[in-house]
Amino acid sequence: MGLAVHRRREEAAKVNEAGLVTIDEVRAAAANLAGVAIRTPLVPFLPGPPRVLLKAESLQPIGAFKIRGAYHAIASLTSEQRARGVVTHSSGNHAQGVARAARLLGVRATIVMPSDAPAVKRRRVEADGAEIVTVGTASGEREAMAERLASERGLVPIPPYDDDRIIAGQGTVGLEIAEDVPDLEAVLVPVGGGGLASGVAVAVAALCPAARVIGVEPELAADAAASLREGRRVRWDGALTSRTIADGTRTQSIGERNFAHLSRLLDAIVTVTEAEIAAAVRRIAEESRLVAEPSGALAAAAACYHLAEANLADARGTIVAVVSGGNVDPERYRTLLAWPPPEDGSPG
Repeated sequence: MGLAVHRRREEAAKVNEAGLVTIDEVRAAAANLAGVAIRTPLVPFLPGPPRVLLKAESLQPIGAFKIRGAYHAIASLTSEQRARGVVTHSSGNHAQGVARAARLLGVRATIVMPSDAPAVKRRRVEADGAEIVTVGTASGEREAMAERLASERGLVPIPPYDDDRIIAGQGTVGLEIAEDVPDLEAVLVPVGGGGLASGVAVAVAALCPAARVIGVEPELAADAAASLREGRRVRWDGALTSRTIADGTRTQSIGERNFAHLSRLLDAIVTVTEAEIAAAVRRIAEESRLVAEPSGALAAAAACYHLAEANLADARGTIVAVVSGGNVDPERYRTLLAWPPPEDGSPG
């Protein structure tokens, strides 16, 4: 669970020359999302010191932040591209985002999902009228099938994270945080494929240059931490990443564009255990009255158990932990709430 510092704040001033997403692109995405994505509240979590607030993306219309990037990407397509239909691959939340955005924009959507995707996420994708194609559990299988369908059917790919439009859309989370928290000290943000963390880092670097952005990963799927540590994209085997209960972070590697952003703009990354994730799900429910899925509880887990590791234990300003989603099957949620705290052992 090592901490690795990867970014120097002076790089934020060089975003344009580095070819990264800009704050103007994030602001354009925010305008595009008006009336579609809600401006989610900041909910008290840990009274501190230091003070920790939760950015409740679990309250979005689809229960996760993914509506932001998905809608912005599809809305940016030409009329000819929309007529062809779109395809994506996702374990669930991006699938829901694309399905909802496609329905709102009158576009046909095909979604490649893993066989172990939560049933609640599959039902909601189907409810929005998207076609589901099921493959195995490895993210590489999903990506390969999506590429095949795009080629065979002429569908337009909407990547789950490795795309500047997606990064700009997800960056609106960071834009809202920067605008709403005048004493922002740090943002803790989950890392799966890296789209959310990339966008948040762009916004925070531009608007709150003194604040830090800390990525959070499960230690059982810590490919991003390995990538940033080694200075290159590291790919983990699907059998390894599939072990974590945080299904939204089972990607085998972060995207190329995401690596470019995170290696330049992320301050640090920490990893959390499975027991810490489960405990954070329960603490979010008890202390903030929010439902969080395991992937959505990563940042809160870091706030509960790793502030010292992230050099934030003595923070004087406000720390914001992003709750990225709350789409969890009821039976699974009851199991999570019953798991013992980290000091009593790890969930099986």
